[in-house]
Amino acid sequence: MDALADDINMDVKKQKKAPLNDEVVFTFPDLVAREFLVIILACVVLSLWSLALDAPLKAIADPNWTENPAKAPWYFVGLQEVLVYFDPWVAGVGIPVLIIFGLMAIPYLDPNPAGVGEYNVRDRKFSISLFMVGYIFWFVLIIFGQFLRGPNWQFYWPWEDWAVHKEADQKLVNLPVLWGYVSLAGYFIAGLSLPALVSRSFYKKLGFGRYVTTWILILLMFLIIIKIVLRIFFHIKYILVTPYFSI
Repeated sequence: MDALADDINMDVKKQKKAPLNDEVVFTFPDLVAREFLVIILACVVLSLWSLALDAPLKAIADPNWTENPAKAPWYFVGLQEVLVYFDPWVAGVGIPVLIIFGLMAIPYLDPNPAGVGEYNVRDRKFSISLFMVGYIFWFVLIIFGQFLRGPNWQFYWPWEDWAVHKEADQKLVNLPVLWGYVSLAGYFIAGLSLPALVSRSFYKKLGFGRYVTTWILILLMFLIIIKIVLRIFFHIKYILVTPYFSI
């Protein structure tokens, strides 16, 4: 116990003598005070926004008339937008499960001790950048579903008029089955191989199991983005069509 007390006293003395870096601040009160001010500002903005915008009640529900387009609440409309690009069970079950599993797996897949107990971007550039891509992309889906989906759930650019109803997109095509298998196989083989070839140290730090799991999750996330781009700009409905599922 005496040795432990001596070590603690030595650490305290070192901390007192060591000059503080200008980029480092204490969590309390510095960081907590700033977060509190941001919370107050957010509450003020939301209060003013709620006073400025009307939230009118709609007509009584009528089973003989369906709203067009019928949209989920804004926090679910992103998931509703994903249903356009994938089979219902893939969009409604598979993708949410992958998101939850991926978030739960982060502490087990990232062994990097740098930045533990600290709040900074410098020590976690790759992890934070990757997380922000997925985070921002989810809000992009919400914007698509909330503002760019018009009657019959057709895609309308901001300059297009919703009064002119679009028919179902007849230009949509599926890739041939062989091309679908080749494309997906090439995508995952290249995605798993290139990072290990470019940075051997990255592969060694993670190990085989964590490396494969991490990059499969990353590749699946970017595959969703690629799929949406192919649908909107190239009119490709599915990359791969099978009797059991379509991607």
